[in-house]
Amino acid sequence: MAGGFGGAGVLHERAQQYDYRITRYFIFSCIVAALGGSLFGYDLGVSGGVTSMDDFLKEFFPKIYRRKQLHLNETDYCKYDSQILTLFTSSLYFAGLVSTFGASYVTRSRGRKASIIVGSISFFLGAVLNASAKNIAMLIMGRILLGVGIGFGNQAVPLYLSEIAPAQIRGRVNQLFQLTTCLGILIANLINYGTDKIHPWGWRLSLGLAAVPAVLMFVGGLFLPETPNSLVEQGRLEEGRRVLEKVRGTTKVDAEFADLVDASNAARAVKHPFRNLLARKNRPQLVIGALGIPAFQQLTGMNSILFYAPVIFQSLGFGSGAALYSSVFTSGALVIAALISMTWVDKYGRRAFFLEAGSEMICCLVALAITLALKFGQGETLSKGIGIFLVIVLCVFVLAYGRSWGPLGWLVPSELFPLEMRSAGQSVVVCVNLFFTALIAQCFLAALCHLRYGIFLLFAGLIIIMSSFIFFLLPETKQVPIEEVYLLFQKHWFWKRIVGDGEQVPVAPKGKSGALV
Repeated sequence: MAGGFGGAGVLHERAQQYDYRITRYFIFSCIVAALGGSLFGYDLGVSGGVTSMDDFLKEFFPKIYRRKQLHLNETDYCKYDSQILTLFTSSLYFAGLVSTFGASYVTRSRGRKASIIVGSISFFLGAVLNASAKNIAMLIMGRILLGVGIGFGNQAVPLYLSEIAPAQIRGRVNQLFQLTTCLGILIANLINYGTDKIHPWGWRLSLGLAAVPAVLMFVGGLFLPETPNSLVEQGRLEEGRRVLEKVRGTTKVDAEFADLVDASNAARAVKHPFRNLLARKNRPQLVIGALGIPAFQQLTGMNSILFYAPVIFQSLGFGSGAALYSSVFTSGALVIAALISMTWVDKYGRRAFFLEAGSEMICCLVALAITLALKFGQGETLSKGIGIFLVIVLCVFVLAYGRSWGPLGWLVPSELFPLEMRSAGQSVVVCVNLFFTALIAQCFLAALCHLRYGIFLLFAGLIIIMSSFIFFLLPETKQVPIEEVYLLFQKHWFWKRIVGDGEQVPVAPKGKSGALV
């Protein structure tokens, strides 16, 4: 059964005729493209650490610095409650939200590679401007350029990885984006831990080193092949077939190439891909891929922890160095979780990871809230034992998120959209994701101040809702060729009533031997 509540998810039309080998060319392409995740990850890790550094606060936010010193080793949820400080973090995501629509045009008309290169250039410029900032306006302008880079990168990279990967290992390949994101977070936290001891310009080094992954991505991007799907979409059929043969390591690509051509023919008939998202036949992709999953990924509360891990730990009574050190543990857990997900997601499937990890996340958030409720008090100092327990609970939460909503929040949407609206769909995914990222970033510190431990109970309730969403509405997509995923919805217990059983992409007839005719 392809749909329903469980479903194996393995569905084949021409897919049984697909062939591939793992080649050096394929590995190189995946690694270079996945560097886009390191841009996103480095920023996630570095921003929270920098905003907790005394030298940074003295120069740009002296009022917060004075408030912090009054309660440095005490529990105080409101130490960092400042809308200007949170604007430093969230401005990047608002910029990414807007830029992703421009990225959609570039991705569709010029290719995935072009968007990757544009994103790396913008991110580099933002890193340089941030490192040399003399006032808050320069900081915000730098963050906006970083946001444009992330908007382009996050729009193109998941698509690139999903399109270039064979169906059998698409989950693992796509999750390279999440792995490099996690590695970026870990490296940023390690750098923050070191630069916090360099006075008074250590924070500039932390922000400026964001230029390194941007340069690597730009140089590597110059040598990247375009995806066969994009080349066929642009009408470059011969080149598309050559690249497909090269990345698959075989000349036996007739069946897969025919699927690409069929999808491309359907794509050319669509003149308004964003409007096509609203079509009845594409309702599942819109609800699940474009709106539901990217919004819910941020409503887990995980990015709040990533943004503000050092800030949270200091608010809970950890000293400055201990806060940065503790955030290294949480980001290290995220890397381990990404490796676990990469190893098993194509075996056990997307739904199993979503649902099992969701249960763990709920338990961790409830435990965190209860602990803080019992120990909270204005000006109260947390004991060492309670502090260690909080770090352990947060690490378990991160491990659960890092093998479920973290990587799958990018993988599953990139699998769902047919070629004719893939770049438009991914733009909406990035837009919704960054909107909720910016919203959480802007509101979290104020919510932490006013709701206190209740903020974690709120996130736990949201995870219950999103787990139900996955259980009832998402079919299993593991090992299903990307151009045949739409067939899952025609067989799903709920979606088939909406989309019907008609074909979205025409399939060429086959002879008795299975060869295309």
